[in-house]
Amino acid sequence: MTDVLLEPTQPQFARLVVRKARLPRWAPALTAVVALAAAALTGLSLGWSPVAIVVCAAAVHVVALPAWSRVVENGRAAVDRLATSLVWVSLAVALLPLVSLLQQVVARGAREVDGQFLTWSMRNVVGSGGGIYHAVVGTLLITLAAAAISVPLGLLSAIYLVEYGGTSRVASGLRFLVDVMTGIPSIVVGLFAYATFALLLGPGIHLGIGGAVALSLLMVPIVVRSAEEMLKLVPAELREASYALGVPKWRTIWHVVLPAARSGILTGVTLAIARVVGETAPLLIIAGATDSVNTNLFSGQMESLPVFIYYSYTQPGLHPEHAQGHAWGAALVLIAIVVLLNLAARLLGRLPALRSHRRR
Repeated sequence: MTDVLLEPTQPQFARLVVRKARLPRWAPALTAVVALAAAALTGLSLGWSPVAIVVCAAAVHVVALPAWSRVVENGRAAVDRLATSLVWVSLAVALLPLVSLLQQVVARGAREVDGQFLTWSMRNVVGSGGGIYHAVVGTLLITLAAAAISVPLGLLSAIYLVEYGGTSRVASGLRFLVDVMTGIPSIVVGLFAYATFALLLGPGIHLGIGGAVALSLLMVPIVVRSAEEMLKLVPAELREASYALGVPKWRTIWHVVLPAARSGILTGVTLAIARVVGETAPLLIIAGATDSVNTNLFSGQMESLPVFIYYSYTQPGLHPEHAQGHAWGAALVLIAIVVLLNLAARLLGRLPALRSHRRR
């Protein structure tokens, strides 16, 4: 018989893990509640305003939580708690005016928005009644015309910067001019558009197409910058593979580069439109204002939502309560349009790149 000797197995030792003390997960919430209670008690006894109480509570929370962490945990954790608290407090401070603005606009504008408000104009309306149909039509026409002008110019400029210009002096100068145009005040753009059309058609001219030109000057820098960054993200291997097959450069750009960057370019265009749809100063100068529906961009004054809001609130006429109510309702509609455009931009940004399946 053959004896089988079994080697003794090595004893298994339990691994001891030393863990440092940690604050419970609900520690930040508890600190915030205690800080708010202490600030409210102090503020009510001293007659503070609600804003002062909230500011005091935030300051106490920012100091108390890192101090507690310093005692229980360590200095590194306390610094992390301090940075996290500052981030949350900054977020709350940034959201506070936005939430307050939306609350005011919704509360005052929702009561005005109905079927008549959206489908009637202000022609021959005295007192109550009327709507913003003429302003909505003017806003859509002017914005679409501005997009039709700025998108081709901006996209072609971005293609030149990425595919042809490179680091040349012309490309560097163009990038500098685009950066300068990004910071030009909208009122200056409106004055430039008015001066240009006044030289061509005479002084005192007011046209919808003039407003479209002014808005396009504000859109072009955004379209150029966004399209340029998206084109830079297209892998160079795609271009090289197309060149290796003997495809000309212009066909490579049209069938390979642009489809690959399509979603990002559409997102930039949508954000540019959302940026200018609420501009008031250029349209106030060159597009003018009217109480009737005007669908001709090349004839007569054209109303827009920002201009309608401005005149309704600053020049309410004999019935200020109705005019200011119309202003709040138009503001709600304008914000809704901007929100929809931003949602569309996010949805377009998530679309996959377009692949061409044509047979050549």
